[in-house]
Amino acid sequence: MLPFWIALQFLSSLPIRLPGMPTPQEVGRSLLFYPLVGLLIGVILWALNWLLPGTPSLLHAALLLTAWVLLSGGLHLDGLADSADAWLGGFGDRERTLTIMKDPRSGPIAVVTLVLVLLLKFAALLALIEQQHSVALIIAPLIGRGAMLGLFLTTPYVRPGGLGQALADHLPRLAGMQVLAVSGVACVLVAGLSGVLAVVLAALVFAWLRHVMLRRLGGTTGDTAGALLELLEMTVIVCLALIL
Repeated sequence: MLPFWIALQFLSSLPIRLPGMPTPQEVGRSLLFYPLVGLLIGVILWALNWLLPGTPSLLHAALLLTAWVLLSGGLHLDGLADSADAWLGGFGDRERTLTIMKDPRSGPIAVVTLVLVLLLKFAALLALIEQQHSVALIIAPLIGRGAMLGLFLTTPYVRPGGLGQALADHLPRLAGMQVLAVSGVACVLVAGLSGVLAVVLAALVFAWLRHVMLRRLGGTTGDTAGALLELLEMTVIVCLALIL
């Protein structure tokens, strides 16, 4: 179970302590548990939503969004901010884009991107609360973290060394594809037709974002993987709020 604890420690702010330094193989296998961590986060959000009946809708949505950000530790938002800065400031150049991603400072485009994404998430949560469609809280984190698994399965990792390289090099491919398939089925079982719509929509957006990464970078980085997760989560809940 060590790969699961590695995934939970990396993808959440929950107080997880590992018994020792994991091997590269264990780090690679931790990717298989990313969708499960997403499901766990989704269930926590769903339970929090269930505990807030009668709360004013605006406050209700704000509390859910705050919990969502805190549960992930803001890790993926940081990747989104770095990617936004790099995509604009890179001017289409691969090396310049990768260099900007490594800069810890955030520029105006990063701030604007974060504000827009969080605003859209908040508005979608507010709409879903009013529609009483809380199941979206479960499937959105599951899809987002499942997409990270899919990205490492299908896309080269372009930064040598580090955690991302260990993930890419030691990911069990066949098991990863099986986990992805099970994750898609789980979304359908949990959310029915909404789950089908969410999975199809996420697959289309995933394919487009992956194409953008390949065209600019020739692959992915940890920052672009985090950006992918945030954009897919936002897309899923916004579209479900609009459609349902």
